[in-house]
This record gives sequence, C-alpha cells and structure tokens, in this order.
Amino acid sequence: MNSGDAEAAAASKKARCKKEKKKKRKDDCGAAEASAADEEIVHDKKRKKQLQQKKNGDDVAVPNRKTTLAGQIARAATVFRIDEVVVFDSNSSVENSGDDVESGARFLVRILQYLETPQYLRRRLFPMHNNLKFVGLLPPLDAPHHLRKHEWSEFREGVTLDGDRSMGTFVDVGLSKNVLVEQMLEPGKRVTIAMGTNRDITTACKRKIVSPSSPRDEMELYWGYKVRYASNLGGVFSDSPYKEGYDYIIGTSEHGKIISSSELILPSFRKHFSSLSNTSKTPLGELDSKCGNSCKLNN
Repeated sequence: MNSGDAEAAAASKKARCKKEKKKKRKDDCGAAEASAADEEIVHDKKRKKQLQQKKNGDDVAVPNRKTTLAGQIARAATVFRIDEVVVFDSNSSVENSGDDVESGARFLVRILQYLETPQYLRRRLFPMHNNLKFVGLLPPLDAPHHLRKHEWSEFREGVTLDGDRSMGTFVDVGLSKNVLVEQMLEPGKRVTIAMGTNRDITTACKRKIVSPSSPRDEMELYWGYKVRYASNLGGVFSDSPYKEGYDYIIGTSEHGKIISSSELILPSFRKHFSSLSNTSKTPLGELDSKCGNSCKLNN
C-alpha cells in the first residue's frame, strides 16, 4: 500500500468514527428526551389525581398533610391547656373501607390520642397502624406529662403490665424500673401514678393510682387533653362527660360576622368551656338547636 492509499484509509476511518460519535450523541439525546417525557407524564397523572381529590371535597387528601394538620391541632390544644377535644363526624354515614383506612374524624381522633400520649407509652398502647405512618415527622408536644427517663415528677403516666400479681400490679412509668401498685389491674390500661418525692422505685415502695385530674387539682399542672369522638353534632352535647354539661358555648361560622376580642364579653362560667369550629356543612341553626340557651352564636 502506497502512502496515498494509507492517507485515504486513515481519512475514511476518521470520518467513520466521527459519524458513529454523532449517531451516539443523537441516541443519548433521544433517550434523555424520552425520560423527561415519561417524568412529565407521571407528574401530570399525580397532578390530575390531586385535582380530582380536591374536586371530591378532600381538602387534606395527602396522608402526611392530614397528619401535619392533626399535629397542629394537638399543639394548639397543649399550648392553650385544653382539657377536652371533641371530634364530631359530619359524615358518619361513610363507612371505613378497612382496618387500616379510617374516616376523617376517626383518623383525627387516633392521631390526637397518639400525640397526647407520653412517648414511652406509645409502643404499648398503640399497635402499628397505617394512619400512624407519618407521625414520626411531627415535632414533640413537650407537654408537662411527657417526661424523660431522667426526669422526676410527683406524677407520671403509666401503663399496667402483665405478670406476677402476688404483690400487686407492675406499671411502666418510663423509668429505669417498673413501679408497683397495690391494685390488681388488667394489663394494657393507662393510669396516673402518684410518685411523690421518694425516689425509691424498688418494690419496697408501693405507689398509688390517682385520678388523671390530680396533677391539675393538687399542683396546677396541665396534664394533657382527653379526646372524644361524637358521631354527630348532637353527641357533642348529649354525651358530655360533665354532669351539668357545658355552661357556655361559642359557635363560629365561616358565614358569620367578624368581631374583635373587645366586643366579645364572656360571662362567668364554670370549668367547662367549649369552642366549636363550624363550616357550611353544619348550619348555625342546627348548632343552636343542639346546644340550647347556653350557646353564643356569631352569626
């Protein structure tokens, strides 16, 4: 092969390599465009699904968003030292589709109860459930009864344990050892324990089960809120745990007039005060008929 043929062969090889590189770049660009198109299709499907959920009236359709909303309610209840949170079901006719899928009201009740419970008791009192999937993302409430292992308090929340009943019932109160009470109680029951000032947590020092209201009554400590489910608005009042019910009630509505705090003069009332958040699904007239003369309506 002479020098001219060698140069021609080299030029041909170079041109072929250049053509192959150009084709490869084109294929890579095509694959990238296809991938971007697929991602856009997936995004459009998600967006359409979210729009459809909003159209169907589910304002908090995403589970972690619903959990966040429940966490905000729990924090507000704790900050303002609320004794009782009542969740009434505005659509109780809708049945739950399974053990792991609950209606909006039932979902809210479960999350509120979980968050109010001290961290060291949650594993024993709340089995795994789909609705608790995102609760780990919520910040702790840091309520006075949410004590750490190294903290001592004259009262602690606990859960009764199974085991030897010869001396009484052992209770897990979140300390390095379980404490002993004289009563014979079934396991898995949440109780309030009077710990006192004696830090001896051996079986030689038996503790006493007291009313959950004792920390507030004796030491003016806020000790969490109770959560109650009502299947309808009437149940909010008829199933009240207080003998004399609620002596003063404020009903609010998205259709009501705006008033300043200085215009709202509250009369003297006993311990129980209820504030209801009302939407268009629950007319104020219905609220008025349920709560009677004790209801102050902002309409």
